[in-house]
Amino acid sequence: MSVATKIGVLGGGQLGQMLGLSAIPLGIECTFFDPDPEAPARVAGKHFCAAWNDRDALARFAQSVDAITFEFENVPRESLAFLEGIRPVRPSLRSLETTCDRIREKEFLRDAGVPVQPFAAVSPDAPASLELALATVGPHGVLKTRTLGYDGKGQRVVHSAEELARGWQELGSAPCIYEAFVPFDREVSVVATRGLDGTTAFYSVVENLHTKGVLFRSLAPARLSDQLTQDALRHARSVLDGLGHVGTLALELFVADGTLIANEIAPRVHNSGHWTLRGARTSQFENHMRAVAGLPLGDTGMPEHAAMVNLIGGTPSTAEVLALPGVSLQLYGKTPRPGRKVAHLHVVGATQDELLARVARAEALARRVNRLA
Repeated sequence: MSVATKIGVLGGGQLGQMLGLSAIPLGIECTFFDPDPEAPARVAGKHFCAAWNDRDALARFAQSVDAITFEFENVPRESLAFLEGIRPVRPSLRSLETTCDRIREKEFLRDAGVPVQPFAAVSPDAPASLELALATVGPHGVLKTRTLGYDGKGQRVVHSAEELARGWQELGSAPCIYEAFVPFDREVSVVATRGLDGTTAFYSVVENLHTKGVLFRSLAPARLSDQLTQDALRHARSVLDGLGHVGTLALELFVADGTLIANEIAPRVHNSGHWTLRGARTSQFENHMRAVAGLPLGDTGMPEHAAMVNLIGGTPSTAEVLALPGVSLQLYGKTPRPGRKVAHLHVVGATQDELLARVARAEALARRVNRLA
């Protein structure tokens, strides 16, 4: 099996940027396809700036690389299917199709033996589906569009039949999933990588904190029982193997009343895995590139406790960050605006207590500059 040394990446955001930077020490050259002329990843490789439906540009892009991957899941299905006919796409169209539709994703999780809350489809083509969903799930739930939407967008929390009907109207009466609300104790995620040969590598389970639907902070390892930790890793393995996934993904889970309930799958490198850039021997980005290239996966062990704090809409001065012990800054090169992830803070500590003390200072700095939408 030959190793891919030229990898095309669909999407050129900060995830692509970090993938490209991680590829350089491996001798891998990245080329990014993104319609945005200011795509942050352009600093880490070549940039094809063209529309997603430009078949000529897509073909030239594919022919310039050995294998193709993606850094976000809103790549048009037709574009990915077209590219699969030219070069290997890793992870495959199956991973994208399964996870970009929330009904299909929940059905896959359920069939893979991963616990999910009650859910039902709501469709403009089935006038009775709203009433049926209400009868299936109950009056307290979360209504989400079946496709697109992230960081809390495209969803509504409802507490009654009236709120459900109004929420659906606010979402444009689009095809939706209606899920039972989970009164969770905390949110966790598992970031893991599966190689081309089927080998797997798992990172420590991460404890996440969201603000207004946007990830604010991740702690590694999560403050979780040994049993729940093993359950989370087992569920992540089921997802990787069930999809035949090649590359890194994240499985987000709720911890509720001593059990785990799956929230969603991100079929790519994930915000809750950014801590691995400083906190793991091999980052999620490097392991993704290794997997896509056909290289052996790297050690996911943690020399220290680690955390990540998102900077949303604004950034402090570099001097302010570097004055904090154990804290470093990762800028994305994006123009700040409310609600936009523009950077993150890495935090490390020799012990959990030291980490938490440093995280508190990093969070205070982030809350001062963050501007949520």
